[in-house]
Amino acid sequence: MWSFFSEIVHNLGNRITVIVMDEEGLDPPRRHSINPSQILGFFVGGVFFVTIIILCLLLFTPVRGFLPGYGTIQMRSDARLNQLRIRAMEDTLVMQAEYVNQLRDLMMGTVDTTATRPSRRPQPVFSIQGDRLEPAFDPISADWEDHEQPALPLTRLSSEVSLPASLSSIEARYLSGLRFPVLPPVSGIVSRGFEARTGHYAIDVAVNEGSVVRAIGDGYVIMADWTHDGGQIIAIQYADGFVSVYKHNSRLLKRLGNRVRDREAVALSGNSGEITTGPHLHFELWHNGLAQDPNYYVIGM
Repeated sequence: MWSFFSEIVHNLGNRITVIVMDEEGLDPPRRHSINPSQILGFFVGGVFFVTIIILCLLLFTPVRGFLPGYGTIQMRSDARLNQLRIRAMEDTLVMQAEYVNQLRDLMMGTVDTTATRPSRRPQPVFSIQGDRLEPAFDPISADWEDHEQPALPLTRLSSEVSLPASLSSIEARYLSGLRFPVLPPVSGIVSRGFEARTGHYAIDVAVNEGSVVRAIGDGYVIMADWTHDGGQIIAIQYADGFVSVYKHNSRLLKRLGNRVRDREAVALSGNSGEITTGPHLHFELWHNGLAQDPNYYVIGM
């Protein structure tokens, strides 16, 4: 084979005759006059054509992703883009975490104390009330008077409630205004009332463990988590700045971001958390950051 190609290369400028015959010599031989220069030209042209086809496939089709150099460049570009996205996501998560922490502190009544009062719990003292010695408590925060009732004009307690014009279109579309008075979230006996001075911004309803806790209106779950003091906590956002909080549950039936309907079950009551004296529901109602006494808003409490 190599000797044949060697003859062609040595006779590029001359025409040569190629005799083709079978190995056994039964068929008559066949003669072909060829030009070695043309054969070489066809060969070089074929190689060039195939090279152009391969280059087009590598440059203009997804096959280029298999090239070592190109793949590395694309990976670096994707890595930089992902890094920028991660940084933006981290900033968003930090802002959300700060918002959730502030909201959690607000709902749990956790505030900064003075340097001379290391504990957040109220310190009991005694005062003379008539002919009796009654226990009293120092306020646990400097702004407890802001939550003294009424922290909201009582004109809000009407059966016909309309959304204020200041509500954004998004809030008005996805959140519903509460129609006061509302039905209680659970049926039971009130064991402790609203006490702003002692930092008890809620009412405690003694119920059997596992009782169904219901939403007081249409809204969205903005918190569904476990805390050390309040145990299993769920909070629901309504229109017009209202938020209801349910603490010490044994089980949460909704997750963060879920939409709930009026009277829909959101949790099962329990005795979770460290600050509890038995199975009960700790129910809070907030309006624009101010705690509200649920007795003014809930029927039969």
